[in-house]
Amino acid sequence: MSSRPTFIGAVEIGTSKITVLVGQHTGTQMVIIGYGECASRGVTKGAVDDYKAATECTHHAIELAEREAGERLDCVYLAQTGAHLEGFHNEASVNVKAADNLINRADIRTVCELAMAKELPAGRSVVDHIRRPFRVDGRVVPTSPENLVGQRLDVGYWTVHGQEQRIADHLNVIRGFNLEVRELVLSSLASGYVVTLPEERQNGVLVIDLGGGTTDFALYRHGGPHTTGVLAAGGAHLTNDLALGLRLTQGQADKLKLRFGRAVVQTRDKGEKVWLDGTFSIGDRPFLRQSIEQITAARSWEILEVVKKKLGQSFSAETCAAGVVLTGGTAKLPGIAECAAKVFGVQARLGEAPPWVAANLRDPGYHTAIGVLYEGIHGESGRRAPSGRRPGLLRNFTRLFGSA
Repeated sequence: MSSRPTFIGAVEIGTSKITVLVGQHTGTQMVIIGYGECASRGVTKGAVDDYKAATECTHHAIELAEREAGERLDCVYLAQTGAHLEGFHNEASVNVKAADNLINRADIRTVCELAMAKELPAGRSVVDHIRRPFRVDGRVVPTSPENLVGQRLDVGYWTVHGQEQRIADHLNVIRGFNLEVRELVLSSLASGYVVTLPEERQNGVLVIDLGGGTTDFALYRHGGPHTTGVLAAGGAHLTNDLALGLRLTQGQADKLKLRFGRAVVQTRDKGEKVWLDGTFSIGDRPFLRQSIEQITAARSWEILEVVKKKLGQSFSAETCAAGVVLTGGTAKLPGIAECAAKVFGVQARLGEAPPWVAANLRDPGYHTAIGVLYEGIHGESGRRAPSGRRPGLLRNFTRLFGSA
């Protein structure tokens, strides 16, 4: 008699919407059986600022997803974003102890522990330890160095950490629904694994997830994540720029952005006008199309430039042969790939969901939730999580709640 399947939830508490997916863990493949969505309230730039409002809309999305799935969730994997997240690289090296210079598990464990041992400031906790490739006597080893011969073993970790209270706010939203948060998943890595291929990650690729209130990015090298980051800027900033520049309400500005916004100015006729509603009724107003494009293009360029600046020397065209892949709801802005190609000096394309994803979830705005569910399925099946995250990192936050 077969055991009961595990039903896993992927939750993304975003600035513009809350997304919940339900996946069935069969041990063989990933199957999405439920979906729920709710307009976001109480969340600004990826951070919860109104607990009651955020909880209500998140719980509504969970209920919708469970209703469609016809099952109750067993656990949740929770996407993490927000400008409070920061990262740093720390490296360690050990001399191989064996007389024959054969690297063993003790050498590997020691060098990894040393590389992850850097202390954090008070009030901050590790969200993810991302291991970079090992090096044996300076030579990059993409897999385990166990049983290789060498005198020195090096490894580095990109450690992502965040404000404990910000993370606790997200956890409390889910715990209020009497659900266990099994793991935290970086939004940048979740969407990155959905829209890139293994060979692209091997050759070097930069994934930029343009959301409503934040922009997450992940740079891949040697098949795995190298550097990640978050900007407190996204599609909402384009809307706000239009509202200020054209003296509109946020709703009116968002309507213009969705209909006429572009990441690269295309209109050449300076006198060409477009209408707010297109009904020519009372209250409808004309606007210069080129002005709309100039405003949205300027902000799009600025966001991508800031990403490039934050990457610093980690990014170069030579080590990013697969170029830039754009995802997230704001990636639907026309011309965004062309803009990214100019900013980074490499090829750029829009990310696409895998072929098995249903048509109603293929929109770029769902890529993060799909990636979180993917990681949850792999985590529950006992395989190593794609990001290389150590299991149990969530234990860092248990003291915030007074119980394990």
